[in-house]
This record gives sequence, C-alpha cells and structure tokens, in this order.
Amino acid sequence: MPRSARGSVLLLRTKIALCALGVALPLLSGTAHAQDCPAAAPPPAVDTSEVPPPGEPAPEPVPVPETPVGGDQLGSCGPVLPPGAPAPPPEVTAASWVLADLDTGEVLAAHDPHARHRPASTIKVLTALTALRELRLDDTLVATQEDANQEGSRVGLFPGSTYTVREVLTGLILRSGNDAAHALAMKMGGVAATVDKMNALAASLGALDTRTATPSGLDGPGMSTSAYDLAVIFRVAMQEPEFAKIAGTHQAFLPGAPGGPPLEVWSDNQVLRAYPGGLGGKTGFTDDARHTFIGAAERDGRRLVAVLMRGENQPVRQSAQTMRLLDYGFALGGEPVGELVTTSPAPPADGEPEADQVQAQPTDSSPFGTVGGPLALLAAAGVAVAAAIAVQRRRAALARRRRSSGDDHP
Repeated sequence: MPRSARGSVLLLRTKIALCALGVALPLLSGTAHAQDCPAAAPPPAVDTSEVPPPGEPAPEPVPVPETPVGGDQLGSCGPVLPPGAPAPPPEVTAASWVLADLDTGEVLAAHDPHARHRPASTIKVLTALTALRELRLDDTLVATQEDANQEGSRVGLFPGSTYTVREVLTGLILRSGNDAAHALAMKMGGVAATVDKMNALAASLGALDTRTATPSGLDGPGMSTSAYDLAVIFRVAMQEPEFAKIAGTHQAFLPGAPGGPPLEVWSDNQVLRAYPGGLGGKTGFTDDARHTFIGAAERDGRRLVAVLMRGENQPVRQSAQTMRLLDYGFALGGEPVGELVTTSPAPPADGEPEADQVQAQPTDSSPFGTVGGPLALLAAAGVAVAAAIAVQRRRAALARRRRSSGDDHP
C-alpha cells in the first residue's frame, strides 16, 4: 500500500476512535469538514474497483439531507442511546451500527447511523426487493455463461439451466450469489437498468444515503449506503412474505446441471443458524467495504434488526458482534432515539419551490413588458441571479450545519 494510502487509513481509524470517545474532530484536522460527522462519503478505496470507465468523471457523493432522516439524534457521529442506557457491548467494534424494531420502526440505539459506507453484499436486500416488485416469482430465466462468470461468491447457476425467479432469489439471499444477482439484473432489463431501478426504489423509501453501482454489491464508482438505510431497506423487505420466507430458510435445493443432482444451498447467516429466534439477514465483504452484516431475530413477540457496517472480525466475528447487539437491544428500555422512515421526505410544507427551481414567468400584465421583451429578459436575468445567490447561501448554510453536527461474501 502506498505511504499516502497508509496515512489515509491511519487518519480514518484515528478519527473513528476519537469520534467514539466524543472528541471533536476539528481538533484532529484543524478545520471541520462536511463529511466528518456524519461521513458524507465512504473512506478512500484501497483498490481500483471504483475507478470510473475511461472518459467518465467520478460521481460526487450523494447529497446530505439538511436534517437527519429518522430524527435529529440520528445525525450524531457517536453513540446514540436512550438516557440512562448501559453502554453497548464492548465487542461491537463496527464503525457504524443501528439497532431497530422491525415492526414499530423505532430505532433503539445506534452509532454513527448515517455515515456513508460501502454495502458489499448487504445491498442484495435491495436487489431482491427490486426484483420482487419488478418480476413474477414463477417467471423463468435461463442462466448464461456470463452469469456463471461473475466475480466473487456464486451460488452455482449452471449455464443453460432454467430457473424460476423464486429459485434465483433463494440463491441470492441464502448464498449471496453474484451469479444470481447478475441473472436477476438481466431479467430486469440489464445491469444499468437494474441499478437505476434500485436507486429509484431506495430514494422512494427515504434511503437518502444510498447509491448502488452494482446489483451484487461488488464495489463500483459512487457506491454508498448507511446502517440506517440498510435497516430501512431490510424492514421493508421483511414486509414482503416471500423475502421473509427466503431469509428464514436454512436449506434449499435448486436445479443443478442438466441430468445432474439438484444444487443444495444452505444459508450463510449465522444469526439465523445459531441465534435463538433468528429470522435471517444478509452478510457482506469486500476489500473496500470491509465486513457488513444484517441480522434479525424475534424474542417475546419483538422483532429486532441489527445492522453493522465497516467492521472487522475482531475481537469476535461480525456474526457474534451482531448477536451481542441483539442481546443488548432485547434488554434495552427507554424511549427510542429515532425511527425508520420508509417513505421519501415530503416536499416543503408551504408548497414553495426550492430556490434553484425558481424561474421567471412574466405575463402580458407584467410591468416589465411583454414576454420576450427586453425588460422581461432583464427581469428574468435578475430573478435567475437572485435564485443562484439563494442557492449558494442555502448550500453554505447546509455546509455550516454539517460542519457543526458534530462469515461474509463479496
């Protein structure tokens, strides 16, 4: 790793450690940055997987909302706990996490919930949800060699074999098949079209930290999400009976090679397999994303989900960290610290357009003359300048606010 990259990684780790201790980040860097709290973009990539195609610019980070989705407390970059709550389990060392109730949508506790990180294969929950809304479960597709050649984890789709959408979804969720993700994407109109549909669905759910670049979760230009967004997406997915059924499946059989035995598939989610009341979830890992994990469980009539992002298998594996966090959540009392909002934020209450949408619309009765006349054009230019100034002021205010807010598969 180049010296500059090692320095960036060390700086990031130091910032995370200081943030966890409640130390103000400006003390570290000398100046505050909009991306510090919460992080507006994932840390720098460690490989070339996110380099845009030749001639295409690198995508800008997705805009940070003026107010944190789900509640003001969720804008924190440190622990977000109910008053008087005990400290979270010390084994939970992921950079960002959220603990929420799947039924009520209450966020029980969190740490840096809106920080942007790469999702790795946890984004397959969004892929599955998109497929469930775009395709019929009994529709069929024929696996291709391109599907089978996908990088990373594969369920084992055999080129030339016919599968139902339900079977491919099973391979996607249980074994995190990148071949399954590609096959579903092609069924939905191709990879680019599917990515667009996934991003549109995320936006409609209010998952405003999320932009996917691949249907599999393999890293790509501009990819990001947050622990909060993944909790939202998983909650919505679990409201789909077929997704909940697949996520809770321990073992399934898919068609194998023509004339061969069926393909046996086991869930890779240790929360489902080893945690009492486990409901399932999703695992993920890439070199850039590090370990990501979603785990859900039910106890005494309550269903909780824990989402961990940018974790390491230290001091215990991510699955074990997730189980510790679920134990913590089931024992936690007090008021919620936020909510999982599953709709896109409403437009301004007064119905006024945003400043950058204002356009001059002079009429014949305008004191500046008729439409298209010199005075009308002058007036339009003045309005445009005023609008531009308003936009800049709004962006500057937003920047000030940001600065002051204080077992896995690729």
